Amino acid sequence: MASGARASMNSVPLDFTAIDFETANSSSASACSVGLVKVRAGRVIDTAGWLIRPPYGHDAFLEWNIRIHGIHASDVTHAAGWVEQLDDLMAFAGEDALVAHNAGFDMGVIRGACAATGIRCPSYDYLCSLQVARKTYTLDSYRLPVAAMAAGFEGFNHHEALADAEACAAIIVHAAKRHGAGSIAELAAAVPVRVGHIGDVAQAA
Repeated sequence: MASGARASMNSVPLDFTAIDFETANSSSASACSVGLVKVRAGRVIDTAGWLIRPPYGHDAFLEWNIRIHGIHASDVTHAAGWVEQLDDLMAFAGEDALVAHNAGFDMGVIRGACAATGIRCPSYDYLCSLQVARKTYTLDSYRLPVAAMAAGFEGFNHHEALADAEACAAIIVHAAKRHGAGSIAELAAAVPVRVGHIGDVAQAA
């Protein structure tokens, strides 16, 4: 992580987990790597990332995707599959809201991988840093490297899942400081953008 980016994540009472997936092909179920960044009070306190073996039928590695992220089928041969790894992902995120750049894609990966493996999709609120960036900065492009640079985070390895999750976290923290927001809900309201939800919606008692 760029030292300037880490230094900018100070004194914001903001908690969340940033997430990024890379996929083997165009199937939303084909997650082949994930990066996770836990933020507490506006500071990164933990990170994690690992390779994922996509489920059968969604495990073809297309040349286009390989050129983007550099992950080959041989790299995930001995990696655990989605079913084995989902508990680790959920343990890391806990009850946090998730944030991702172009969050519809990453939330679609969670839904798609769960559907492909026949397991229940976990329940999370989420916020899209792409939507937040569009309402916060005036830029020629809102691609992750450009939006992250506006937030003071640059020089990272784009399309490496953990690096992308760190960049996403930097955008959210920087935007929260600009908008005076102390939570994901407050940031969403201030921008304004919608907080999305995946999984089961909690029912009132």
